[in-house]
Amino acid sequence: MRENKKFEIPQNMERVQKIIRHPAFKKSMRMIEALEKERIFCGHDMKHLLDVSRIAWIETLEQSLDYPKDVIYGAGLLHDVGKYLQYTEGIGHHVASADIGREILDDAGYTPEEIEEICRAILSHRNREAAEKTALGRILYQADKISRACYACPAAEACNWSDEKKTPGVIA
Repeated sequence: MRENKKFEIPQNMERVQKIIRHPAFKKSMRMIEALEKERIFCGHDMKHLLDVSRIAWIETLEQSLDYPKDVIYGAGLLHDVGKYLQYTEGIGHHVASADIGREILDDAGYTPEEIEEICRAILSHRNREAAEKTALGRILYQADKISRACYACPAAEACNWSDEKKTPGVIA
């Protein structure tokens, strides 16, 4: 018979749990959910953030890069967290996400160097040329684009993404 053990968070993911539980993260996710309720295009919900994080982690492993898992997940979870400010105040969500992310990362116990690298990747995740300047930026940019199933989207014809940005099919 199996013992009933309390679920334990792997030690290297404790900071990720602090991100998810952070009041600013929760507020952002509630605001985004409310503002995207009627959105026909792909959204910026927890599923998207986790998809980006997981794809970025796979890419990190495949490329043998030396990033801790919680740094990759920190970038993935926070890259769109400022989207509600783009909707409500016209602030680019990459800029708002880096600003909000900086506070959350600090409170979650990330080092100043990790915070700077994650925020630099968040700031560049919408621009391929800027993202290519750092390994984390490149991975975050690619994971964000690959995470979208444009080839199966019912709103693909109305989407304003360029063909270059749209994911053409299943990426293996």
